[in-house]
Amino acid sequence: MLKHGLDPADRRRPERLTPAELDRRRQGMDQFLRLAGPPLDQLFNLVCLSGCNVLLTDADGVVMDQRVNAADAEQFRDWGLWQGTVWSEAAQGTNGIGTCLAEGRQVTIHREEHFHTRNTAMSCMDAPIWGPDGRLLAALDVSSARADQTERYNRLIGAQVAQTARAIEAVFFRASFPDARIVVASDDTAEAAVLLAVDKDDLAIGATRAARRALGLEREGAFRPRPAADLLGRTDDLTGFDKAERAAVARALARAEGNVSAAARALGVGRATLYRRMARLGLTEKSG
Repeated sequence: MLKHGLDPADRRRPERLTPAELDRRRQGMDQFLRLAGPPLDQLFNLVCLSGCNVLLTDADGVVMDQRVNAADAEQFRDWGLWQGTVWSEAAQGTNGIGTCLAEGRQVTIHREEHFHTRNTAMSCMDAPIWGPDGRLLAALDVSSARADQTERYNRLIGAQVAQTARAIEAVFFRASFPDARIVVASDDTAEAAVLLAVDKDDLAIGATRAARRALGLEREGAFRPRPAADLLGRTDDLTGFDKAERAAVARALARAEGNVSAAARALGVGRATLYRRMARLGLTEKSG
């Protein structure tokens, strides 16, 4: 890490923010941290018996939250894997958190792969978390203090870390668009959360990082609304107002749980009229 002017033999602990500085950062991520809490608890319950520390950082590599057993706390505190410490690559060289954030991808940094020699007793499994604006928001880290940690076990933990990171990203995305319906834009969710936020007019108004990439949208930042059907590749013979009418009838049927009479009342039309419209629009009672 010559570009950062770091010495691998440097034994100093990572820089740590003051309580006031950490509190300010946490306040700026309050909703995200609250929503991330339950998934962090679930992940910790899976790995806590194997001497692991679960950490959640911001995009700068500052540890915002953590879960650790009391028996392991002293070791991780001594290593500097603690709330308020800075684990960016610029500050610490190659390490799970910093390298994950620098490269924007899932990584495992096992023992001697760490830049600083004082960090070579740990194994770190990390996955990035992307915000609703498509920008890197956080890193999720599981660090192990076990001397007998194997690479095979690292892979198992790494898979769970990636799954939890996707879950946190998805729940925060949903919360960021409370009045929209969330559509899975791909059947392949193995690597990322591919989600669209669609408003009442069937316009896509938001997309996760993976959805933006998969659908050729703006990579990050402001999102230009556009018809969800266009993005999802749905085609039919309807155009203009027919599409709008079909969407309105389909919504009414869904709300009425397929009951045509109830849907007709909600739309202010007769039951026979609604049946005719359904036939013309290619809808059935099961469309609800």
